[in-house]
Amino acid sequence: MLAAGTPAAGLSTATGELLADRLADQLRRAGAAEVRFAATLDELAALADAADGPLLVTGTDLVAHTAVLRHLATSPVGPTVALVLTDPPVPGRTAVREERGQVVDAGPLTDLDGDATGVFGGALRVGVDDLPNLAAAARAAAVGARPVTAPLGPAGDVSPLPAGGGAGHDDPSSAVDRLFAGLAALGTLIFAQRVRLLVAHRVEDAAGLVAAEAAVTSVDEDRAELRLAVKEKDDFFTTYFVSTWSPHVVRWAARLRLTPTGVTVISVLFALAAAVLFGVGGRLALVGGAVLLYLGFVLDCVDGQLARYTRHFSAWGGWLDTMADRAKEYLVYAGLGFGVSHAGLGNGWALAIAAMTLQTVRHMTDTWYGVLHDEAARRPRAAAGASGGIGDRLNAASTRVQADTGSLSYWLKRTVVFPIGERWALIALTVALFNPLVSLIAVLVWGALAFAYTGALRTLRARWMWVPVLDTVDATLHRDDGPVARRLPVVRPMGPLTLAVIAAPGPAVLLVTALWGDTPDGLRWAVPVALLVLLAGGLGAGAAHNGPLDWLVPAALRAAEYLFAIAVGVVGGAPGWLIFAYVFVLTVHHYDLTARLEKRQTAPPLHAATLGWDGRSVVLTLVAIAGIVRIGMATLGAYLLVVFVASVVLAWFVRPARGARASAAPVGAGGAVPR
Repeated sequence: MLAAGTPAAGLSTATGELLADRLADQLRRAGAAEVRFAATLDELAALADAADGPLLVTGTDLVAHTAVLRHLATSPVGPTVALVLTDPPVPGRTAVREERGQVVDAGPLTDLDGDATGVFGGALRVGVDDLPNLAAAARAAAVGARPVTAPLGPAGDVSPLPAGGGAGHDDPSSAVDRLFAGLAALGTLIFAQRVRLLVAHRVEDAAGLVAAEAAVTSVDEDRAELRLAVKEKDDFFTTYFVSTWSPHVVRWAARLRLTPTGVTVISVLFALAAAVLFGVGGRLALVGGAVLLYLGFVLDCVDGQLARYTRHFSAWGGWLDTMADRAKEYLVYAGLGFGVSHAGLGNGWALAIAAMTLQTVRHMTDTWYGVLHDEAARRPRAAAGASGGIGDRLNAASTRVQADTGSLSYWLKRTVVFPIGERWALIALTVALFNPLVSLIAVLVWGALAFAYTGALRTLRARWMWVPVLDTVDATLHRDDGPVARRLPVVRPMGPLTLAVIAAPGPAVLLVTALWGDTPDGLRWAVPVALLVLLAGGLGAGAAHNGPLDWLVPAALRAAEYLFAIAVGVVGGAPGWLIFAYVFVLTVHHYDLTARLEKRQTAPPLHAATLGWDGRSVVLTLVAIAGIVRIGMATLGAYLLVVFVASVVLAWFVRPARGARASAAPVGAGGAVPR
């Protein structure tokens, strides 16, 4: 573990043990299955070559709470994560520039042109796919060379490195610093792990060790972890009306050994009960529903806080939380819509459908703009777009506002976009003080204004960044193209976004005509015409999605399909609740795709069976012509729901169980050979 000449190698802690030995013990308590010591970077490269799981690599000069290492080892943000500190940079340390939680540049402070946002903390977790890059960076750093291009990759063994320089070159940087800089130079996607309320310092001498140990002991580790469970930056309502007391619920839930998934299920039940009360009506029921809705939102925050506090993360839990959030919100819309109609206040289902459609399309743009922004952060600034112009000024202004945490402009920016906390607060207040009609109208008005505001600003910033994102993923999957769109000819000059936008007016005109016409059933033969306009969106399926605004294509296609389905339902005389239910099933399917995008997962197992937006629209057209819209829409909706449930079971339970059995089967007993 220790190399000759390492400054921190021989330092003794306050308890008399060597700093390196204490660090090794902390790594084991942080969850490391095995601790190994590498005296040179070449030894680390050999360990990386042989590893079949993630590696947690540290230097021997780190003084920190054990929780810091545990957070690094269990961080859910990505496969490769580095500890980043706010300590002043010193010679031999690697400075870091991060954007949106990603390390976008790393090297000597002088090389970052004053843009450094922190310094490398001497510890990083490297995911399995990035181990070849780690080995390449280690071998290059061992001889003082800059690493050459290596394959890019998206807590097992732990390998502490010597804190001093290796042999063979005069680079004053420590081995772990050179390793980290080399890994970043290879283009590896590295996420930043901040310490916040805990303590972590790198030390060089006895005086530094004493000061660092004093800083560690001055902080109550468990209390800090409980506070760290709350997001660092959240929305106004969540920050001041939920997170001020939700940590007490988190501690209570942890003592009861509740899981984050269990809390998610309870929050769904609260939202369902609130939706029922909104539908029942009456002042007492409305106020009770508002209280349950608020408590359900508190639990919605608690599940994530509990996961961060207990470090119980899983892909399944993250996926379920994303899906449950949307299901809860739309169940509440359904309760409000039924309540409006039940009280004779108007067509509540129409308002509920409009609110759900608007919110889903908004979420699609939010998701893809986030992907766009992350991709832009990973690219050199010169490649992200030319400097100057309104986009550049907007980007600079947004950065300034985000940095001014707690200011009036900061909270206005976070509130005007109508995040989930503000949505639930608005619903609870308006339904308790007024009625479900006022609540749905308020959600629609604020949601539409927020959509217009964010859409305009993001469009300007996206044109400035000019970063394609759909070309970096499976565009066919995230467009949700079916067999018809994949077989249509490609119209390249118009671009996929233009064609996707053209797809919406036909269904929109049909819907407006059906709503305001005296005999909507007489428009049955107009449905095929609207379908032909809708299918224009499929003409861009095979084209390159590399325009500055092509990240809007999925949202445009979602809007077009929903409008078409609603129009067919109105033309066919389907009841409002049936149209709502069908569109709800569509949103569940599409949220599954975005949740998988955010979690970097592959397509659902039965994705082809969902027919695609084009195939589903063709089926609806046929049932409209046949005059059986109610039966057809109910049948198709039930079919899609069954496919979705079956896909979930296959993806999250059957396939993992099969993989576990296959990996555990002994060789020669009919099982797969372990790799």
